[in-house]
Amino acid sequence: MGQVFFGYFAAVIALTAVLVVALKNPIYSALSLLVMFFHVAGLYVTLHAEFLAAVQIIVYAGAILVLYLFVVMLLNVKRDDRYHSQWRVAAFLAVPLLMEFIVLLAGSGTATSAPAGGGEGRVLPPDNTLAIGEILFSTYLFPFEVASLVLLVAMIGAIVLAKRDIEGREA
Repeated sequence: MGQVFFGYFAAVIALTAVLVVALKNPIYSALSLLVMFFHVAGLYVTLHAEFLAAVQIIVYAGAILVLYLFVVMLLNVKRDDRYHSQWRVAAFLAVPLLMEFIVLLAGSGTATSAPAGGGEGRVLPPDNTLAIGEILFSTYLFPFEVASLVLLVAMIGAIVLAKRDIEGREA
């Protein structure tokens, strides 16, 4: 049953990713991106990573997609008429993905084996949030701090640029 859910989520993710690139209307592309984000979160749930699924929805579907929509509204982009038909490019990218998907589904049924030991003494996995926190603040502490400093510098730069723009309009 897990393979059926994985197949569904993978197919929808691949299809909507192609639609994000292929659609001419940026609003429809953003809606396709939203559907893709929710299905990626569903894929995380099937992997028993509920915390990552929640973060996926909150950060990507909630914040990043809203940022994209604000940029689209700010630039007042209606359609992209530079490209006549992007469906050929989308099909060129989608056909290999579909073939790989079919090969993976066909080969997944052959490698089934029962766990050794009959399941007695099975250790439950640790809490997802606890495991992510421990790894993030021990093994990956330095890259985490560097990323926070980069975001802080970007935020300060955006404030300075916005302040200059406001001061330039008042003068």
